[in-house]
Amino acid sequence: MATRRTPRFKECRHLGVNVCGHPKAMDRANAPAFKRTKKVSEYGKQLIEKQKVKAYYGILERQLTQYYKKALKAEGKTGEALIEALECRLDNLVYRIGFANSIRMARQMVAHGHITVDGKKINIPSYAVKVGQCISLVEKMRKSPQFKQQFTSSNKVKYEYIERDEENFSGKLIARPRREKIPVEINDQMVVEFYSK
Repeated sequence: MATRRTPRFKECRHLGVNVCGHPKAMDRANAPAFKRTKKVSEYGKQLIEKQKVKAYYGILERQLTQYYKKALKAEGKTGEALIEALECRLDNLVYRIGFANSIRMARQMVAHGHITVDGKKINIPSYAVKVGQCISLVEKMRKSPQFKQQFTSSNKVKYEYIERDEENFSGKLIARPRREKIPVEINDQMVVEFYSK
């Protein structure tokens, strides 16, 4: 299974946003060594926005292209449909619910069979979760101090489209994510312009 192995903090500084969610990722972002001196072209700006999507969701170019093609056929704006579809990926929702502290960790948890959807073990990170489906940590992993602490720590961000159940180590997608509620700093239109050339 192909995975992204780029240095996370370096990527965050290059893109100008904290795509990995680590509190220290942007510590050196304003240092003189990392400041841009050259003017970025329109194509360069579009490329950066596309790279942000890949970094936020931990996907590769081929996967993003496939999501874009599906978004073209969806109702409404293509850019919004693209981000909303990516937000419903199983690995992303595992991260949003709080089972993992990064998208990479979430992807690994899914691939290793630590996550169930409606009681059925799913090991495909790109699995598209539907509204109403319940995502849970397998019984065996609930006893692990690492996973238990990660899930029950009190500083979890709340999302309108996700319902957490700490007692049962689970979370549910209760509504289709709306673009304005998805916490990613991406210019959707520029991503669409990049692919429409």
